[in-house]
Amino acid sequence: MNTNPIIVALDFEDEQQARTLVSRLGSAVDFYKVGMELYAAAGMPFVRELSAEGKKVFLDLKLYDIGETVKRTVAQVARTEVRFLTVHAINPVMRAAREGRGVASLQLMAVTVLTSFDQQDVTEMGYPFSISELVAMRVRKAMEIGMDGVICSPLEAAAVRKIAGPDAIVVTPGVRSHNANKGDQKRVATPAEEIAARADYIVIGREVTRASEPAEQVARILQETKASLTCSPS
Repeated sequence: MNTNPIIVALDFEDEQQARTLVSRLGSAVDFYKVGMELYAAAGMPFVRELSAEGKKVFLDLKLYDIGETVKRTVAQVARTEVRFLTVHAINPVMRAAREGRGVASLQLMAVTVLTSFDQQDVTEMGYPFSISELVAMRVRKAMEIGMDGVICSPLEAAAVRKIAGPDAIVVTPGVRSHNANKGDQKRVATPAEEIAARADYIVIGREVTRASEPAEQVARILQETKASLTCSPS
């Protein structure tokens, strides 16, 4: 279990806003997610800046393209200090990512089903089964292909852990405390519920980034997760 399982999502439109939050959080957080918006604004220079400050970086690009493009893109990221990189849990995409990563230390994370999707969305995409069945199928393939871990909804974390095994990294976005707004997420849970379900990391955005005192909010969330571990059976 990580001492601090929180990954803060830097969902900002420019790097200065992100720098300000990282500075305010200081040593309270050492892992940050850079998503597509911030990446489009600031690119790899900002990712390298975070790494140079001793922060771990989760580069959330959710790669989904032809194999050669995925392979070459992953190879570029693998030359940096990025810790996690996301690709969609589609078989040829995952295989290309593995090839591009080579022997680098970059850890590849397979995105199962986006937390903003519900059953209606999955049905409209043409899948003839439930979200939980689709997630389970994709987790099994991700493990077979050799992904380091998976990104899944908080509601599926416990089931995913059973399928993926103890060594896989399980990361859950869509995590909100009881008093926090769900935003655009449809399948959510609290930080305590996720740690009890054996997620390794929880991704938290607006609940921290928009807090008047973000470091204090992180401390409150950590206290909640520690209480969950104390109360949960081993």
